[in-house]
Amino acid sequence: MIALSSDTETRPTPAMRAAIAAAEVGDEQKHADPTVRRLTDRVAELLGKEAALFLPSGTMCNVVAVKAHTAPGEVLLAERDAHVLRAEGGGAGLISGVMTEALESRCGVFEPAVLDAALARISALPSPYGPRPRLLCVENTHNFGGGSVWPQATLDAVCDAAHAASLMVHLDGARLMNAAVASGIEPARICRHVDTVWLDFTKGLGAPIGAVLAGSRAFIDEARRLRQMVGGALRQAGIAAAACLHALDHHVERLAEDHDNARRLATGLAELPGIELVHGLPETNIVFFDPRAAGWQASDFAKAAAARGLMLVPVAGMLRAVTHLDVSREQIDAALAIVRAILGRG
Repeated sequence: MIALSSDTETRPTPAMRAAIAAAEVGDEQKHADPTVRRLTDRVAELLGKEAALFLPSGTMCNVVAVKAHTAPGEVLLAERDAHVLRAEGGGAGLISGVMTEALESRCGVFEPAVLDAALARISALPSPYGPRPRLLCVENTHNFGGGSVWPQATLDAVCDAAHAASLMVHLDGARLMNAAVASGIEPARICRHVDTVWLDFTKGLGAPIGAVLAGSRAFIDEARRLRQMVGGALRQAGIAAAACLHALDHHVERLAEDHDNARRLATGLAELPGIELVHGLPETNIVFFDPRAAGWQASDFAKAAAARGLMLVPVAGMLRAVTHLDVSREQIDAALAIVRAILGRG
């Protein structure tokens, strides 16, 4: 099976499994796991923040961050297809009691004027009638924007506009290292103007468990308290942190291979009549394409592909394909052959 449904399909490499087996561990709830401490110190430095906290998942990072930044009834602003709004089961509303304001964008990226207009709408009624905007969430790379990378100047300007309006800025960095590799910009520079950020290890970096949330020391102290409320710590979490450390050592630079494979896939798809690239050629490792002009609904196309050994994900009438370390160049060519066969052009 060629697994292009998500980069969460990655499995630990033999070397990563060896690192897991050899991990030095302790009780992370008591700050006593040395491997977790090495990981969080390293990620805080990597992202240019004072402190960091290990959590089992990126979704949990977003839940904790939104709760730490907001009070019930306040407003969370994010791009309309942001993961925190679209793919977390309404967790921000349930756990934090926030209202949400969706922002329009191009491939997940928007200008300060879009934020300013949204804030003007929210503030159209004077206090105490209107809700209080409190937090802006941005996503880099943007999943449903086709793995788009924020231009650094645009991200900086949006952060400045948010801070000028007394908002905090939280960056969903599920694929932040993809953005860093694609742009050639160091992660700490990407994150310079955001208040909090998290980095996922279970996508292109290939670890089985783990994400790290970073920010000021005061924020991380509060995040640690909130983590207990939403599920608590993993005890001997060093076995997971060891995989994350291995990923930082061995799986970052190779993300460029995933980007090359995604462009190879997208280029091949674009040559097929009836197949439309939704976001154009990808900047990173995510390709969205639309098969409807070829006479196929996305769900039916995904079933036909799966029957031939290719896993794709139908999303809102489109198909998503995500490259990762378990997909080779040869498998990309095989995937294209399967698509051509489905279209009767094999």
